[in-house]
Amino acid sequence: MKKQIRNSAAVLLISLTLLLSACSGGNAGEGETPRQTDSSEPTVTAEPAAEPTPLPYDAPLTGLKLEKAAEARPIVVMINNFAAARPQSGLSNADVIWEVLAEGGITRLIAVFQSTDALTDSIGPIRSIRPYLIDIGDSYGAVLAHAGASNDGYDVLQHQGKPYLDEISNAGSYFWRSKERKAPHNLYSSLEKLRMGAEKKKYSLDKMVPPYTFAEAGSAEAGVPASEITISFLLKNYSVGYVYDSASGSYKRSIGGKPHMDMNNNEQLAGTNLVVLGADHRTLDNEGRLEVDLTSGGSAILFQKGKAIEAEWVRAPDGMIRIVKNGVELPFVPGKTFFHIVPNKPTFEGHVSWVQT
Repeated sequence: MKKQIRNSAAVLLISLTLLLSACSGGNAGEGETPRQTDSSEPTVTAEPAAEPTPLPYDAPLTGLKLEKAAEARPIVVMINNFAAARPQSGLSNADVIWEVLAEGGITRLIAVFQSTDALTDSIGPIRSIRPYLIDIGDSYGAVLAHAGASNDGYDVLQHQGKPYLDEISNAGSYFWRSKERKAPHNLYSSLEKLRMGAEKKKYSLDKMVPPYTFAEAGSAEAGVPASEITISFLLKNYSVGYVYDSASGSYKRSIGGKPHMDMNNNEQLAGTNLVVLGADHRTLDNEGRLEVDLTSGGSAILFQKGKAIEAEWVRAPDGMIRIVKNGVELPFVPGKTFFHIVPNKPTFEGHVSWVQT
C-alpha cells in the first residue's frame, strides 16, 4: 500500500514538472525574441513597355512611314530661285526637289509635293516652265503649276495634253500675289488651291507615282567619305553647299554661302539623299533658253550617310530617272532627296567636289 502511494506521488510530481516547463516555454517575455510579422508590401514586377506599332504605309517618294496611304497625285511647282526670291516658302514640305539651270546662269527649283498634309502652307515664289522642266514633272505623272512658259513650253503643254495650272493662261484664280515682295518674285499658291484647280480642270487626282527604292541603311556600296559637298552651276550666287549632320543623318543646305531657309517655318532645308547628275545642255536662242537631255543617261554621284558613291543615271521604262551602279538601282535613305542637274561640259566632275572633315 505504501509502495502504491509512493508510485502515485512520483507520477504526480513528474506531471507537475512537465506542466511548469510547458508554461515557462510559452512566455514571450522570458528572454525569447517574439516572432516578427512581415508587413512589407509585396514586390511588383513592372510589365515591359509595349513596342510602338509600326505605321503601316510608306510614302512612295520619301520612304517615310505614314498612318494612311499617300495616294494623291503629285503636284510639281516651278519655284523661283533668283536671289531676290529667297527665302522661298513651302520647300520643306516637298518630297523631292530638283535644281537645274535656267537662262542666264540662274537656277530653278522644281518641287514635287505628294505625301505632305500641309495643304494650306504657302508655296512660292512661282515662276515659268520650260520643256525640260515639264519632262521632270511629267516623269512623276504630276499636275504642273507655274506662271507662264517659253513658246516651246506652251507648245508641249497645249498640244501634248499635259495637266497644268498656269497663273497667266488658265488658272489665275488659284494663285495670289504677296504685298511683301516686288513682282515677279511675289507669286504664291498652296496645295489646297492647286488641288482645287486640278479638280476644276477635271484632271485625274489619284494617278499613282512610281515609287523609289529605299533602305534604312542606304546603299551597300562602300563609297568614299564626304561630309562637305559643293555643287557649282555657272554663277557664284548659285553655288550650293551641303554639310552632313551625323546626328540627324541629313545634309544641311546652303546657297550663295548662306543657309537656305524656308520662310514658312524658318528651318534650314535638308535632305537625306543628294544626287548630282550630268546632262548635255544646249543653248537655243539669244535669250539663253536651254535644251537639257534627260533621256540619254550619264554620270551621277549619290551622297548619303556621309559618303559619296559614283554611279550612273538612267531613264527607266516607267519614265523615272533612277540612280544605278552595275545595272542595279541604288536605294535611297528614307527622307527628302535633292537632285541637281549640271552640264557635262567642260566636265561633269568639275561641277561637284567634296571633303571629309
